[in-house]
Amino acid sequence: MKAYELLCSERGVKLRKQRCWDVETVFAQLKSNKGFKRYHLRGQNKVEIETGLPALAHNLKKMAG
Repeated sequence: MKAYELLCSERGVKLRKQRCWDVETVFAQLKSNKGFKRYHLRGQNKVEIETGLPALAHNLKKMAG
């Protein structure tokens, strides 16, 4: 119930609206500029690692620049 209230609050609505722009640009960067178009490993744990590495690199680049 508390999570629902937070999501429906004014701040929660604002953050949810912003999320689609924030997340989509990261995936577009990874796909277009970094060439990350498909997974090469199988299994949930391996896919999570394979997704996490480019995301980590993206975040480090944002922090450095």
